[in-house]
Amino acid sequence: MIRPKIPVNPLPTGLVAPLVHPSTGDITYGSTNVPACDCHHAVAPAPPAKHPRVELPAVHLTPAGLVAVVAGGAGLVLVVGAVLVSMLLAVAITGASVAVCAVVLRSLLNGQTRR
Repeated sequence: MIRPKIPVNPLPTGLVAPLVHPSTGDITYGSTNVPACDCHHAVAPAPPAKHPRVELPAVHLTPAGLVAVVAGGAGLVLVVGAVLVSMLLAVAITGASVAVCAVVLRSLLNGQTRR
């Protein structure tokens, strides 16, 4: 009951045999049961139904809606820009502090070797 039902394919032909239930002798194709027969043909599944193309309604913006969209876009650009600039500033400050620490350590180590 918990085991997955995997189709069995004894020969490396590339064709997968349908799953046969041992209790009923029926072959299961999706949700319909087709009785098993002794012939060696496979029932092809029905082609998928073609759906009609769905037309989406056009978007009409009022002047107030257009102003709101432009203001929202500008605000988003400003917020993302501020975040990126602050991250770049944090990286620059970290790099400068590491460089200062390196210079101080180098001078301390050079001072000990000269004595």
